Amino acid sequence: MKRFTIIALLLSFALSYARAYEERNIFMNSATPQEVKESLVMDQKWVKYPAYTDRAGWDAIFGQYKDHYITAGEKLLDFEWKVVRATDYLAFERSGNRSVMEGRYYNNVGTLGALFLAEMAEGKGRFIDPMIDGIFLMCEMTSWSANAHVVQQRTKRALPTNLQPVLDLREAEMGQLMSWIYYFMKDELDKVDPEISRRMRQEIKAKVLDPYLNDSFNWMARKAKGTKQNNWNPWCNGNALLSFMLMENDRDTLAKVVLESMRSVDQYVNYITFDGACDEGPRYWNLAGGKLYDYVEILKLATGGKVNLLSHPYLKRTGEYICNSYIGLDWVVNFADAPAKGGVSPFLIYRFGKAVGSEKMKHFAAALFEKKVSPPRFYFSGNDLFRLFEALSIKDELASASPEAIVEPFVWYPETEFCYLSDPEGLFVAAKGGHNNESHNHNDVGSFILYMDNQPVLIDAGVGYYTRQTFTSERYTIWTMQSNYHNLPVINGFGQKNGAAYKASEAMAKPNFFSVNIAGAYPAEAKVEKWTRSYQLAGKELKVNDSFKLKETVAPNSVSFMTWGNVKKESDGKISISVEGVNAQLTYDPKIFDCNIETIALTDHILSDVWGDKVYRLSFTAKKLAKSGKYSFTVTKR
Repeated sequence: MKRFTIIALLLSFALSYARAYEERNIFMNSATPQEVKESLVMDQKWVKYPAYTDRAGWDAIFGQYKDHYITAGEKLLDFEWKVVRATDYLAFERSGNRSVMEGRYYNNVGTLGALFLAEMAEGKGRFIDPMIDGIFLMCEMTSWSANAHVVQQRTKRALPTNLQPVLDLREAEMGQLMSWIYYFMKDELDKVDPEISRRMRQEIKAKVLDPYLNDSFNWMARKAKGTKQNNWNPWCNGNALLSFMLMENDRDTLAKVVLESMRSVDQYVNYITFDGACDEGPRYWNLAGGKLYDYVEILKLATGGKVNLLSHPYLKRTGEYICNSYIGLDWVVNFADAPAKGGVSPFLIYRFGKAVGSEKMKHFAAALFEKKVSPPRFYFSGNDLFRLFEALSIKDELASASPEAIVEPFVWYPETEFCYLSDPEGLFVAAKGGHNNESHNHNDVGSFILYMDNQPVLIDAGVGYYTRQTFTSERYTIWTMQSNYHNLPVINGFGQKNGAAYKASEAMAKPNFFSVNIAGAYPAEAKVEKWTRSYQLAGKELKVNDSFKLKETVAPNSVSFMTWGNVKKESDGKISISVEGVNAQLTYDPKIFDCNIETIALTDHILSDVWGDKVYRLSFTAKKLAKSGKYSFTVTKR
């Protein structure tokens, strides 16, 4: 059930409106190093799951999903393991292709995880031999890093070297998976041959434990305070810490690791905005705010509850962001490298909500679960066994929780400068200020999306499949990253520029209204002194207004709108947009603008899976040059 509330979301804390590094250090300030060391739970006594041989215990954990995991494993008993070839790594260097290496690798890892879960569910030993094949295949790999990340090694080349393991997202995740298998299955594997578990420990140590202790990677933020941080930080720290907790029984070493992880994750929290929003978008929230929550839980287990940040208000704000960013029918607010559809786990949201005392999150999780009643999944890209085991532990609570997805009429994140507006007529608008150096940034300062009756009308296309170009100096040659292909103006012939210096100012938000000066997001060549973009919700319509002042005129201004619906010019000044039973009309002044409709074919399956085979760009080009003026557009629900 969805309902509109009449109370605006109020932030009850003082916030700086300018994003800046701040020495919050919420983890390191929660306990002294000596207190942390003394509180450590040693010898894996923190593990709350039953031993492999406890069949009744695992029957209770898997519950109604037991047969699902066994069946999934049975389909993989004759799996043909994929060798990740040298040329698969080289493909990234030669053409920018990531998928050939990632496809083989993720298929192998997903299969290993599925076989392990099938054995834990059944407990009869028939999945052990196929697991051993997978374990040895992984142990024989030079690196568990993705090919796109291997190039962080000193050689800067795509072929991995064992002289410098790169502890990236995948290496840390694989370390956690292998550590859990080692913990639960060592005795069974030793019955086959003790070399299996010995080799596992050797590879976990070489690829994860030693690099974490002895090397320095950007996500660790060891070299300088205030360096840019994103989801890699809590994601890698949490997985690495779990590997140590499962494999290391020396108190001094474990204390060093726990304290290092606390210092590192503090740098993440110190860097990102403190209003709870995720500038990487809802899909990345799973791997940013969601991974931060997982880390908090892991740290709590490691220290026997001594270090417990679950009651910190920041955690609750971070959790409830995902509820606020849900529009309906699996559509979400998708700024930055986030798809517009789905990608959030009801199991994670329920756990998070229960831990931080958010009824809103628990009811929202139940609403998502009600639509897709399925067991929690294990898949390599973004998931892990800790999250899966924890999900299974709350499956019955989630299934019995009352569902309710609440859409707030007004949500404002003043540091991140995200604003969500909705009204009883079924219109939902999300707009943003911010800057163009956000994590997974698109040049989109001042852009917005518009939904009617939970259907997207004016859209952010999102992001396609990652290639080498995605995270290099070539990033902004990709059309989905450019402001010209967002709902924004092109000023004097120039789009926005990437970098932290290119940012919004004068952001103002209130119910049914948001405005922001976006002049600072454009390069000097645009000759723009001020450009205020505003959004006003009024009944069944959204008014989009631009008020501008230029230093001089160079080329005609234009204003772009992106859509995926059926587009038709009805008459001068009117364009109809129809999509999934929703009809809208965009009106403009034909005396001021010429309108061009550009069709953009979608050949990238990540984009086409969401939008179909094409999207459209509506470009409104000013007929006259003007140093100052006002532009106005109205989008009406019909």
